[in-house]
Amino acid sequence: MGQAEQALERLGIKLGEVPPPVASYVPAKQVGNVVYTSGNDCRIDGVLMATGKVGSDLTVEEGYAAARQVAINLLAVLKAHLGELDRIKQVVKMLAFVNSADGFTRQPFVINGASDLLVEVLGEKGRHARSAISANELPFDTPVEIELIVEVEEV
Repeated sequence: MGQAEQALERLGIKLGEVPPPVASYVPAKQVGNVVYTSGNDCRIDGVLMATGKVGSDLTVEEGYAAARQVAINLLAVLKAHLGELDRIKQVVKMLAFVNSADGFTRQPFVINGASDLLVEVLGEKGRHARSAISANELPFDTPVEIELIVEVEEV
C-alpha cells in the first residue's frame, strides 16, 4: 500500500468506483506525463450528497464538505487511471466552480474543502495553483464541480 492509500486509510476514506460518464467524454486524459481530469461533482455511490446554491441553499461549511467529496471522487478517477496514487508527482492546477447564490463571494473558502483534502492525502505534492469561480448554475444542481491537472511519474 502506497503513502497516499495509507493517508486515505488513516482518514477513514474509501475511494468508490468511478461511474461511467453521463455524456460524451472520458474521466481522465493523459498527454505525456500530465493527466487532465474531467469535471467531477459530489456524488457518493451515484447520488449527489447535496444540491443547490452555496449562500442560499447551503452554508459555506456544507459547500466545503461537498468540495471535499469532489476531491475524493477526483482521487478515485486518478487511481483508476494511474493504478497507484503514488505515481502523482504533483497536483499542478485545480479549476473549481461553485454554484453560487446572487451576491455570494466566498468561493475560495468553499473550495478549500478540496484543496485541504489533497494536501492531507498527498502532502506537499497536493499543493496546487487554483481558480475558484462562481457559477450561476452547475449540471444536475451540484453545488461544486472541480477538475484537476496532475503531473505524474513516468512508468
